[in-house]
Amino acid sequence: MPPVAAWHHRRFEPMLAALLAPDISFMGENLLWLLVGTGLCLLVGWQILRRRADAPRIDGQAEREAAARAEAQSQAELQAEEERLAAERAKAERIDAERQREADEQAERERVAALEAEREAQRQAAEQAAREAEAQAEAQRQGERRAEEERQAVARELEERVAAARRREAAERAERERMAAVEAEREAQRLAAEQAARDAEAQRQAERRAEEERLAAERAERERLAALAAEQEAQRRLAEQTAREAQALAEARRLAEVRAEQERVAAERAPVERVAMGPRRANKTAMQTLVLVADDSKVVRIKTGRLLAQHQYQIAYATDGLDAVQQMQAQLPDVVITDVEMPGMDGFELTRHIRANPQTAQLPVIMITAADDRHREQADSAGVSVLLGKPYPEDALIAHIRLAMGQDGAAPLSAATRGHGALDTVT
Repeated sequence: MPPVAAWHHRRFEPMLAALLAPDISFMGENLLWLLVGTGLCLLVGWQILRRRADAPRIDGQAEREAAARAEAQSQAELQAEEERLAAERAKAERIDAERQREADEQAERERVAALEAEREAQRQAAEQAAREAEAQAEAQRQGERRAEEERQAVARELEERVAAARRREAAERAERERMAAVEAEREAQRLAAEQAARDAEAQRQAERRAEEERLAAERAERERLAALAAEQEAQRRLAEQTAREAQALAEARRLAEVRAEQERVAAERAPVERVAMGPRRANKTAMQTLVLVADDSKVVRIKTGRLLAQHQYQIAYATDGLDAVQQMQAQLPDVVITDVEMPGMDGFELTRHIRANPQTAQLPVIMITAADDRHREQADSAGVSVLLGKPYPEDALIAHIRLAMGQDGAAPLSAATRGHGALDTVT
């Protein structure tokens, strides 16, 4: 209740209570109604006055409320503006932060790209180094393969030559066996009278086989393939000796007679061939002179060939006596340099073959041996022109070739002009 209404209620309440008491009179009742009416009028007036008094207050409160609402609206607008500005600032800050982040990311990407480029360069350098190392290793492997192929080619060539020598020897052996059979039939009536000669020839063959076996053992230390061939040949000869003793003895005697006859014929023809061949060789220069080197050692062939090439001689190579004989059938050399111990046909057999052939009887033969004293008689009997001991002076070999060809102003050297017993030896 408002304060003014409470004051009026406290003031008129006793009066109304007295008027409404039971012992009042009729007049008092009218007065009461009058008082009630007056109170009501006062109350109504008071309400009107209160409303009029409250109107400014209500208007001020309304104004205050409107002002408050305006202020609140202004505050709300100001807050909205601040929020908008804050949002814009936040947005700008976000944009700046985003730009900064993008700039940082771009810088990071550039740094990572630079690092990646550096790593790529290092990787490419490493790959290049690896490729170069691989190329060098591949070149080395290629060189090793070529060396191995060359070694295998040399080994195959040697095996082919040995096989060819074996085939030639087998053919010659078959021919000798056939001729031995024919000769054995013809000589059957003379075997008794020539038994002593056959025994002597058999002894010589046995000594020769013993010598060949010794030489084969020595060759085995130098070259396994040549030793194997010599050992197989020795075993074959031993296996066939018992079955073909009579035929072998007859063949040996016949071959001895044939060689003696060939040597006799060669001795008779020697003066004529010496005259025919001497001027031809004497007119040849070193560049026109063909020297045949027969040696089963590739190292010796290469060494001798280099020495001859330094003096402008033409050079042909033979791996053994059989190869030398085959090459001389195709092209006749001017000088022959031969080793003593060779598979198939040794140097003595090669020299006897050369002297037995009228076309080659006058060829100068220079023999190289490590035991010149022991081989002197065999070399002299075989017809060797010059016997050089190992090691020999290189200028001595060249001097003997020039002397043999008459290139120093001397008469050409030949087996016919020297004869047996005139063997030259250089130690």
